[in-house]
Amino acid sequence: MTAVAVRPRWSPPPNLRLVGRRLLMVVPIILGVSILTFWVLDLIPGNAAQQLLGPEATPEQLRALELELGLDRPAVLRYLDWLGGAVTGDLGTSLVNGQSVTGLIAERMAVTAELVALAFVVSLGLAVPVALLAAYRPNRLFDRVSMLVSITGLSVANYVLALLLVLLFAVELTLFPAIGFVPLSQGVAANLHSLALPAAAIAFPLFCFYTRFLRGDLVDQLQGEDYITTARAKGIGPWQVLLRHAFRNSAFGLITVVGLNLGTLLGGTVIVEQIFALPGMGQLMLQAINTRDATVVQGCVVVFAVVAVLANLAADLLYAVLDPRIRYGSR
Repeated sequence: MTAVAVRPRWSPPPNLRLVGRRLLMVVPIILGVSILTFWVLDLIPGNAAQQLLGPEATPEQLRALELELGLDRPAVLRYLDWLGGAVTGDLGTSLVNGQSVTGLIAERMAVTAELVALAFVVSLGLAVPVALLAAYRPNRLFDRVSMLVSITGLSVANYVLALLLVLLFAVELTLFPAIGFVPLSQGVAANLHSLALPAAAIAFPLFCFYTRFLRGDLVDQLQGEDYITTARAKGIGPWQVLLRHAFRNSAFGLITVVGLNLGTLLGGTVIVEQIFALPGMGQLMLQAINTRDATVVQGCVVVFAVVAVLANLAADLLYAVLDPRIRYGSR
């Protein structure tokens, strides 16, 4: 009797299993965010019908408009209707102007995405070399100045910084526009010129935070890790030790921080877009809050949550790509 060879069952790569597990985790997170947002919006006094009709409206007029907008229905049924559409990509209709929420968000998302991307590129592009130089010779003049700037920058709220930038660079020096947005289709230079101040208002606190975080981690690595001592004992130069050994390990922590920062960063754009009159998602959400347009607020919050969760997932995957020793699938 001959033995029958049993073919091993196919198993997906560890990183693919990580993506699958994390994508499954996105569902309850987004569901929880949407329920919480809908519940909070329902608790806030007033609704879109009252905002549209104004304080002079009679109870009959108010009742008729609430019936027309469906606001008289129980909150659970309204949420289930919204959820049914959201699953298919339809985030509902604005209670104020009747436009598709998905379409409104798609129009505004490009502005916010460009602003956030520009702020990330500028802040990381400056923070990494500054942190490397500061960690190369800690407690020297450059290190002390960079840490003083970082601590000062972290102490200033981005809306205060935005107003200071407007006063200095738009009002006094007239180098940049105080408000307004030029689309990319009208020229790269004009587009970047219109985004310079809002991007700087968002990027500077990030630059300060990344510089301080990376510098501290690099100094810890250089002063306390055995593999650094070994590398130095082999005769490797100080810059090579810093760049090839310490920075490689510190980059993992920086990636995690950058991924976690995206949610906070999206929240910060709400105020900055309002100050600079940028037609982005933040301005759309503030306008919707002022008019009690609950459907638009709900859609914006859910989109922000999805972007933040996916950014964390991307950070985890990049972690695994940079360090093949990590095996998420075995956890």
